[in-house]
Amino acid sequence: MLISYYGDIMVSALINIDDHTNRILNIIKAKYGLKDKSEAIDMMAIQYEEEILDAELRPEYIKKAKKIDKEKAIDVGTTENLRKQLGM
Repeated sequence: MLISYYGDIMVSALINIDDHTNRILNIIKAKYGLKDKSEAIDMMAIQYEEEILDAELRPEYIKKAKKIDKEKAIDVGTTENLRKQLGM
């Protein structure tokens, strides 16, 4: 039985995994010094969230976008002028 934590909420789940997935969980467990496969699954979920989920769903993206929105725009003129400035 695997148990995962999200904040103070604990959810129990009985899952079936193949041998390959089991080996991957053991590698993650060893790499990060985790106690059990539940923690390995939590680590996988955190990494998935950070690397794969759309950036616009993450609060830090919204914060960054608002900051950029407040910045003063730079007039580069034409596309050709921009290419010249970038050395293209």
